[in-house]
Amino acid sequence: MPRWGAPLRREELLELHYITPIANVGSILQLGILSHRRAARREHRSIAKQEVQDLRARVRVPGGRPLHEYANLYFCARNPMMFKRAALHDTTCVLRVSADVLDLPNVVITDQNAASGYCRFMPSPQGLANVDRAMVFADDWRHPGNPAAYYRHRSIKCAEVLVPEVVPSEHVIGAYVSGEAGRAALHAIQPPWGVTVDSHLFFR
Repeated sequence: MPRWGAPLRREELLELHYITPIANVGSILQLGILSHRRAARREHRSIAKQEVQDLRARVRVPGGRPLHEYANLYFCARNPMMFKRAALHDTTCVLRVSADVLDLPNVVITDQNAASGYCRFMPSPQGLANVDRAMVFADDWRHPGNPAAYYRHRSIKCAEVLVPEVVPSEHVIGAYVSGEAGRAALHAIQPPWGVTVDSHLFFR
């Protein structure tokens, strides 16, 4: 397997993804998608694993801020984090975020999980050249018989877009849910955009 495949081109990227409990959507509509640091000051629900957050707390973006001062978006929400939280699918949604956020000031793109010791941080949108399109959007990151390829691919699947402090709510353009329970829960919040059922995204 080559180290890098074809890079992700800007014109191919229509949206980014943010995984969150549906219970947080009302607050996001008012305040936007907050960084970990800002969200910690407010009542909210989290599906993040504490040990992962402990790792991220020790990372500083080169030339920028501590990692926890960025709101983090994924290129593809069908990734290892979603897989680990698949049992929570009825109460979880994926917010669709306009790719226009790539043009906000001081946005950073990572080529894999930002907490990885091998991660590269690049300014947006130039950093898209470091994102391996095929590996990020692959349905499956397992590589039977090749543990090194598995661990590398698992990290690349979680490539991120880091937005300082907050993604303004006007950049949220829709949401995905796993089924009718999620759709009903989101509709009760009355968001200004559409809700799409996509069970595949949630490993259903």
